[in-house]
Amino acid sequence: MKTIAAIAAAFALCATPVLAAGPQGGFSDPAAAQAQSGGFIGPDGSSTTAENAKSLRDDTWVTLRGNIVERIADDLYLFKDASGTINVDIDSKRWNGITVTPQDSVEIRGEVDKDWNSVEIDVKQIRKVTK
Repeated sequence: MKTIAAIAAAFALCATPVLAAGPQGGFSDPAAAQAQSGGFIGPDGSSTTAENAKSLRDDTWVTLRGNIVERIADDLYLFKDASGTINVDIDSKRWNGITVTPQDSVEIRGEVDKDWNSVEIDVKQIRKVTK
């Protein structure tokens, strides 16, 4: 009898976390995202200007909109928006096959990279945008 009680207790302890976890994985409908618990839905709040990005902390994520106006070095470019300019480091793998001219508006997302005497954006994503 004690063996049956011990087995039942062990089963109850093992089954409780599985039953409490609920459904996992699969398709998540974006329209139903607000019904799910947790998280933030809305603008990411990180959109900024080139001039403002220079004053942000190292490793701060930013989104900039403007134009790439000049290639400075291998992966280093000059980015310009209405506030001014900032250097952006764009690895070749980040281009994803797009071609950009100085007349094309782009949106770049990346991290502020501060050294002792310079600030640049380490670009993680770039895309063309329409004005």
